[in-house]
Amino acid sequence: MPGVAKTNSSESANDTETGQSKIAGVLEKQTSEDNVEEKSKAKLLKRMPNIKVFSGTSHPDLAQRIVDRLGIDLGKVVTKKFSNLETCVEIGESVRGEDVYIVQSGCGEVNDNLMELLIMINACKIASASRVTAVIPCFPYARQDKKDKSRAPISAKLVANMLSVAGADHIITMDLHASQIQGFFDIPVDNLYAEPAVLKWIKENIAEWRNSIIVSPDAGGAKRVTSIADRINVEFALIHKERRKANEVASMVLVGDVKDRVAILVDDMADTCGTICHAAEKLMEAGATKVYAILTHGIFSGPAISRINNACFEAVVVTNTIPQDGHMKDCSKVQCIDVSMMFAEAVRRTHNGESVSYLFSNVPY
Repeated sequence: MPGVAKTNSSESANDTETGQSKIAGVLEKQTSEDNVEEKSKAKLLKRMPNIKVFSGTSHPDLAQRIVDRLGIDLGKVVTKKFSNLETCVEIGESVRGEDVYIVQSGCGEVNDNLMELLIMINACKIASASRVTAVIPCFPYARQDKKDKSRAPISAKLVANMLSVAGADHIITMDLHASQIQGFFDIPVDNLYAEPAVLKWIKENIAEWRNSIIVSPDAGGAKRVTSIADRINVEFALIHKERRKANEVASMVLVGDVKDRVAILVDDMADTCGTICHAAEKLMEAGATKVYAILTHGIFSGPAISRINNACFEAVVVTNTIPQDGHMKDCSKVQCIDVSMMFAEAVRRTHNGESVSYLFSNVPY
């Protein structure tokens, strides 16, 4: 009997050893996977040292997409409002000697978001950041860029001054309403174009794009439209409009032949959508088979969504420089092009001291 007991005990000892070795194997595998993950993160940080990306409250989704693309974590920041609605910003980690990027779009509560951006820039600057770059996908007050009547303010210039005084060293933005706004700054401004992403969308989603015509809903966008038309080798047309007052269109005249063609309206922004909806009607009257609208900044304020729902568009395509989830739920015609990879690549190239001009004609994959 003692012999049997001995055998049992040796068997149980073997089982225990096998179990332990299995557990050790699993733990070792997990540890090795963790190590691989840590090593890859460390590699990315080695490649991009001294960089911090913070997000304002206007568009956290875009900021998250940018850092995911860069392979780093979003910086810790807490923004809150006091009971008297003053904005308070607390940067939650050290930025001393770092290359700081702050992502804040000019949408939603524009004035609050602009103030938050200015405070964040200043907070980083006085915390000894080596360089602070404001990434502003949709530049606020961009339409107030000239004195179109007596005593009118040039608010875009004022915003430029405020950003410079707050301590911004560099601005990255997309499709400024007028490219001359770059001249309002004495610091470098990278004005990225949505055009490469738009061309890609047209070729992938409009089957008959070779029989299309690119249309500008106003004379101001003629340069943008001719550039796209040249790139895909089609003709262009434009609509001349006269405004009685802001956000109201009086009369429209179509210049160009759209009969039996797919009309693609291209503009840099759509706010109340009065212009593009009138333009779409005009194009259908002139014999266009289908009408698409492609806009960089889909602001869609006031009656915009109901106007699009009632209009004759096949699709209204916008980029995510402004959050579009709500608009896409309210309107099935609204589609979104993701441009986060263009901003991420601009941030990476700026940080590494590389040229950004590649992004003016190519989409980074």
